[in-house]
Amino acid sequence: MTSIAMPKLLGGGLTPWKRRAVFLAVGLVFLVVMPAALSGFRLALLGKYLCFAIIAIGIDLAWGYGGMLTIGQGLFFGLGGYCMGMLLKLQEAGPGNLPDFMVWSGVETLPGLWKPFASPGFALAGAVVIPMVVAALLGALIFRRRVRGAYFAILMQALCAAFAILLIGQQGITGGTNGLTNVTSFMGYDLNDPVNQRSLYILIAVCLGVVYLLARQIVESRYGRVLMAVRDREDRVRFLGYNPTTIKIIAFAISAGMAGLAGALFVPVVGIISPAMVGIVPSIEMVIWVALGGRGTLIGAVVGALLVNYAKTALSEAYPSGWLYFQGLLFVIVMAFAPKGVAGLWKMYNDRFRSSKTAPAAESLAQPAEVTT
Repeated sequence: MTSIAMPKLLGGGLTPWKRRAVFLAVGLVFLVVMPAALSGFRLALLGKYLCFAIIAIGIDLAWGYGGMLTIGQGLFFGLGGYCMGMLLKLQEAGPGNLPDFMVWSGVETLPGLWKPFASPGFALAGAVVIPMVVAALLGALIFRRRVRGAYFAILMQALCAAFAILLIGQQGITGGTNGLTNVTSFMGYDLNDPVNQRSLYILIAVCLGVVYLLARQIVESRYGRVLMAVRDREDRVRFLGYNPTTIKIIAFAISAGMAGLAGALFVPVVGIISPAMVGIVPSIEMVIWVALGGRGTLIGAVVGALLVNYAKTALSEAYPSGWLYFQGLLFVIVMAFAPKGVAGLWKMYNDRFRSSKTAPAAESLAQPAEVTT
């Protein structure tokens, strides 16, 4: 197989040791500085942003490196979130072991679908494994028929909408439009306690670091190079003896597992999971994070998720009635002046800075040596 050019990551010009040092420095900022500097409310917001960054890494793996425009990650995010929500609601259940919304809906016995999620091990594993299994089955049906591009994106949107409608229509099982609300404890720990809130934030930050390293290991492996080859020339890869369907299914399933993990971490931070968070609009927003950050870079996806959601919060606080216009304007400006996202913008200035440093040296070498007599 011909060699596949690896896209340079943000800071791709750094040596491996410098890259590790940067990673550790950023990790210290998020694990030590942020918990000490931010209030409980702001730290919870940052924890929510980090959950979104985990989703963004998964989208970047599937879209940026695999060419699969996954405008339906809300489906997998919701599956993970509801797995965790069911566990936490059962742990807080009152008499009859029924969650509060089931009592209000007139449900008298716990539905069979809920019973396995009383086990923390099943619920935590299910939050990641169930989205991966669903994605693998969908991928086997879709990619085997060579559905790609806009058709794949539309199909994912349709599945996402169907999932939200299903949740809304099952009031007695899923909580309907309101979803699973009033989550106040996580594995027996009170989520109103500031110490527990900081511990939960650190757990999320560690998970984001692990997911980033896993994704980076994948894209720099031989499998990652084949995945990029499938993105660029799928037919050529097939002629070389590889099975593009299997390669795409693996990336799609890993991406779904990351979204499911983010959903499971999101519920204890925010205290709610509802159909409004898993529908078409949230799924499109997730793709926008990666587009603004710079797809095919991993770190750009993280930066995009953090920047967009911080801007969303800041603009909504400053301009409650007009923040959506500012958010749209921000998207237009970035797409107009930095089509490769923030990561592309950084790389462009980095390249110019290096060329400005090397140009004088090259000119001095080009000057003929002065002859002394």
